[in-house]
Amino acid sequence: MILDNIANIDKYSCLHPRFAKAFEFVKTVNLETLEAGQKFEIEGRDIHAAVSAKEGLKAEDAKFEAHDNYFDIQICPSGSETLGWSPRDAVKEIKTPYNAEKDVTFFADKPLTYFQLKQGWFAIFYPADVHAPMIGEGEIKKLVVKIKV
Repeated sequence: MILDNIANIDKYSCLHPRFAKAFEFVKTVNLETLEAGQKFEIEGRDIHAAVSAKEGLKAEDAKFEAHDNYFDIQICPSGSETLGWSPRDAVKEIKTPYNAEKDVTFFADKPLTYFQLKQGWFAIFYPADVHAPMIGEGEIKKLVVKIKV
């Protein structure tokens, strides 16, 4: 997992061949005017993004998930969001088996740590990262960019 300020996003372009194109999208989109439900095809299904806005969850109600075939770049355009995290090799209890269509496995374990994703920051989750998003109070709006591994 990577957590950093959007001002530093270009430093991570070298980590995967598709990151540069995804980061260009992030730098050119106006985060303040994004609306829930917006979807973006950046490079077909290899790089795509969606905006969601949902009521924040209590930590114990958040879905603890991992993806096999996509990286997630998660950005909170305004306010803040709490996320839980664990390395995949530290989780043991599968709650919902892998769904290939949605590229997700849900786990019953609890995250090892929690952190704040604040306005102007981003997190990159690799397939080895299990994460619990959308923890917080009030509405949480976020942009998620999915990048094929």
